[in-house]
Amino acid sequence: MNYSPLIQQLIDAFKRLPGVGGKSAQRMVLHFLERDREGGRRLAAALSAAMDGVGQCRACRTLSETELCGICAHPGRDQALLCVVETPADVFAVEQTAVYRGRYFVLMGHLSPIDGIGPAALGIDALVAQVREGQVHEVILATNPTVEGEATAWYIAEQLNRPEFNARRLKVSRIAHGVPMGGELEYIDGGTLMHSLSGRQPLGIFNQTDKNTP
Repeated sequence: MNYSPLIQQLIDAFKRLPGVGGKSAQRMVLHFLERDREGGRRLAAALSAAMDGVGQCRACRTLSETELCGICAHPGRDQALLCVVETPADVFAVEQTAVYRGRYFVLMGHLSPIDGIGPAALGIDALVAQVREGQVHEVILATNPTVEGEATAWYIAEQLNRPEFNARRLKVSRIAHGVPMGGELEYIDGGTLMHSLSGRQPLGIFNQTDKNTP
């Protein structure tokens, strides 16, 4: 069926959303036009306002309506911890754990030479400058456990392996990737098991010195 130009234009716009194909886009467009025009107007207004009003935090580069996002502006955050993630969604994911109280640096992607995404596009020079000029004692590399994510983590680690940082005893760590809580080994893929084995940790009860041992 051939839709009118305005309807087809709207369908094409919805198809730009991740995971939305032609059929799904068509259903959403017809829903707004047939049943919820007021909702469509509110969606259009909110989208327009966000496109104009949301930028990036000048410190961590996450999405923000202000010069400094709420996390960077919070005086209670631990300035010694800096967690490097790929996207703003990763910030939300870590924050939901309610256990991390440091700051973030959002790369807005990962290294991908095929796509023309290099260190400059990810702001890695700005990251190194923040570590140099700030009070950071540990950089936590929390990029995704993909080929590109691993390559990005290793590249950043190399940039922080400099005499000036070694003299400060800067710690560069990588988040652990492994078997999920409640998971069974027979259903875990080989790559995940490999990360689990290589990142194994000693059990605390066997890591204590026996006071009775001579």
